[in-house]
Amino acid sequence: MTQNDPGNDYPLSEVPMHARKGLASTAMVLLGFTFFTATMFAGGKLGVAFGFAEMLTVIVIGNLLLGLYAAGLGYIAFKSGLNSVLMGRFCFGEVGSKLSDLILGFTQIGWYAWGTATAAVVLGKYFELGQGTVLWLMVLFGMGFCATAYVGYRGLEILSYLAVPAMMLLLMLSMWVATVKVGGFEGLLAVVPTGSLDWSTAITLVFGTFVSGATQATNWTRFSRSAKVAVLASLIGFFLGNGLMVLIGAYGAIVYQQPDVVEVLLLQGFAMAAMAMLLLNIWSTQDNTIYNFAVAGCNLLRTRRRKTVTLGGAVIGTLLALLGMYDMLVPYLILLGTVIPPIGGVIMADFFFRWRGRYPRLAEAQLPAFNWPGLLAYGVGTVAAFNSPWVAPLVGIAAGALTYVLLIGAMGTRTADAPLQDL
Repeated sequence: MTQNDPGNDYPLSEVPMHARKGLASTAMVLLGFTFFTATMFAGGKLGVAFGFAEMLTVIVIGNLLLGLYAAGLGYIAFKSGLNSVLMGRFCFGEVGSKLSDLILGFTQIGWYAWGTATAAVVLGKYFELGQGTVLWLMVLFGMGFCATAYVGYRGLEILSYLAVPAMMLLLMLSMWVATVKVGGFEGLLAVVPTGSLDWSTAITLVFGTFVSGATQATNWTRFSRSAKVAVLASLIGFFLGNGLMVLIGAYGAIVYQQPDVVEVLLLQGFAMAAMAMLLLNIWSTQDNTIYNFAVAGCNLLRTRRRKTVTLGGAVIGTLLALLGMYDMLVPYLILLGTVIPPIGGVIMADFFFRWRGRYPRLAEAQLPAFNWPGLLAYGVGTVAAFNSPWVAPLVGIAAGALTYVLLIGAMGTRTADAPLQDL
């Protein structure tokens, strides 16, 4: 397979301008990614901990921060044509970048396993299937969900154009039914919280649930044909899309004491719609997730065989699902919100401070095996996030970026202006 094969999606090089996409395409793919059931559980915790007005404020702040983080990386992706794992070669080194490949790839394969298991387990409960049948469903979904990712960006785009509008209509209908049930807007304002959360924990919950996805959204924003497309698509996907998922979860918790939209739809009497929602919701995220794994794997192994790596990742994810990944979501979310954000912080500091907003072409860049300032900064950011009493992901991003700037400044290794890339 050649590097210019459209189905290859340029796993080891810049995306050329002739392959770039517009706002509708990029935003739709990102919405398909962020429309994910697990995000609703964060909303469920907010729904029982705050009054409605205060809850909306927390959702807006948390998702705006997430959207801005994704937009910052999206801008770099547009300018460079690279995704986060390829950017990692500049800030971590040719060999050092394999650390970020492993971290990003491992987290995505974990998500893939959880989504695969969730689809099978929920369908098994609804149709009262035996354990053996549920395990076979895991195998079926594990290999089936990767089909659109195997095709590449075009496959993700087609599924998103079908799934996102259908899910949006169903979600709006569900929210309308829930609002009527609770007594309208006045009824929502009158609901008394039954739990408690401080603002720091609440914003961490909102920001941290999908920060791993935001860090790897560069896999699609690098296909943007302009900076405006990259930034707006990131905000649409992560501020509006992720925000809607959190809000739906909060709605379900307030009205039905159930944050999962599938369970809510069942309670509302939309049984077949609930099953369709489950499959569309999970599939539109699963294919993006395994695509993320594939591009990280391609950089780790230095291979352009993205389709082969996609299939290999689906096999690993399916095995993890069979081994019980379904029961490990909460500790997994905590891990993701701590170890991934500092990667994005170091990438942004490296691009804007060291490279002054312009990478050289990756194939022509003379990069060290290990860029120690980047690796040290990542370590500082991760330790800071682990020990932070405040919003851990934000602390990790800020600590990683600041440490990198200080180290580069002290070592005097800031580059002169690099030549513009000819994409």
